[in-house]
Amino acid sequence: MTNDWNSASESARAAARAAADAARNDVELLARIPSISADPARVPDVERSAEATVALLEAHGLEQVRIERIRGALPYVIGAWLHAGPEAPTVLLYAHHDVQPPGRLDRWTTDPFSPTERDGRLYGRGTADDKAGAVAHAHAVGAWLATAGELPCNVRVLIEGEEEIGSPSLERFLREHLDDLRSDVFVLADAGQWDVGVPGITYSLRGLASCDVRLRALDGPLHSGITGGAVPDPVQAMARLIASMSDDRGVVTIEGFADDVVAPSAAEREAIVALGGERGFARAYGLRPGVEIIGDDSVPVYERLWRQPALTVIGFDSHPITGSSNQIVAECTARLSFRLAPGQDPTAVMEAVTAHVERHRPWGLECDVEAFEGAPAWSTDPTGPAFDACRRALRVGFGVEPVAMGIGGSIPFVGPFAAAFGGIPALLIGPEDPYSRPHGEDESLHLGDFANLIASEVQLLAELAAVGGRA
Repeated sequence: MTNDWNSASESARAAARAAADAARNDVELLARIPSISADPARVPDVERSAEATVALLEAHGLEQVRIERIRGALPYVIGAWLHAGPEAPTVLLYAHHDVQPPGRLDRWTTDPFSPTERDGRLYGRGTADDKAGAVAHAHAVGAWLATAGELPCNVRVLIEGEEEIGSPSLERFLREHLDDLRSDVFVLADAGQWDVGVPGITYSLRGLASCDVRLRALDGPLHSGITGGAVPDPVQAMARLIASMSDDRGVVTIEGFADDVVAPSAAEREAIVALGGERGFARAYGLRPGVEIIGDDSVPVYERLWRQPALTVIGFDSHPITGSSNQIVAECTARLSFRLAPGQDPTAVMEAVTAHVERHRPWGLECDVEAFEGAPAWSTDPTGPAFDACRRALRVGFGVEPVAMGIGGSIPFVGPFAAAFGGIPALLIGPEDPYSRPHGEDESLHLGDFANLIASEVQLLAELAAVGGRA
């Protein structure tokens, strides 16, 4: 970093840390809004969340802040600060303001939309994923403007409203707003940290494919005593069908499913092995005593998570236990989610799944497979001036060396986003840690690391300004 921004960045970081309580309050304000993009009944709340995000960005000095809409999509929020001059790089800051449904309300310690602090963590839906990301962007910009009166580089901001439903409109939005978003570096604050106190730079993401499988045996339910033992039970049939998709270690065995998986290089595998083994993973993610980690035992656990496919049953419809009776239900539906490894094509994966269902459906039951939109895996080489700048910034903000890491989850738009601007570097950082439980009950944000993240982003803008056009 040039000396021009040295003292200025120190002052901006100090201002950001002094505003830690205000940042926490801003996360609380946004997290009180149940902006569940998957629920049509919550569209007014997603709109309200977009309006609150506009107010947040404006309050911290961003300009041209507005809600942008395209037909059929939930609201996007964009803004900019473009006074650093044409020689300075332009950095695009991304986060999203929509959230997942809360799940089982009785499993939350406190109301999911009433943020509550316990032991240095802020609990509530969206606190970590990803309203903290939007607030981090706003406070990093605000700290610079409050102290230096300017930013070291040009900044554009995009806060999406559809990420939790797979960003179905994002590519169309990019095409229609390319000039509003054109940038030299992409900084996404929707990823995570290696551990509490240890930041991460994410360089790989698994892809995603999902479908609903429906098995139907009857026109309507039947008495299980009168017909049981002769009439097939769709729920048992579904259990048998799902079990046929993986082996006793949980490795997907669908014919042709994994033919195109690209294995990591020897150097990447060596780096993954160096990160540690299963004991730390089990502890961090709260496996109950005696519960085994599944997958191919010959493959390191983080390679299984980042570079191998997986199957999860994320929904199951037959008859709820409440109100159940001695009957054979007419039909059963399971929602299957496949995380994809590098090399796998979502369309080819769903073709393999559909063929497997047809071959293995028990007892001749009628079957339907409804596939949803998918996305391939993404990875990048985490080297070069922009990644070096990010490492330096995280080292300043957290006081320790960051870890280059993958994430087993999917952020479908990262690849198309980087490609839309000519393959610009994509820097994936964020507020989640292994204890944050994003998408689960008792989601939380570590407040100390949130302050470190904002300080890191303040520093990152200066580091990227020093890199300039070499990013």
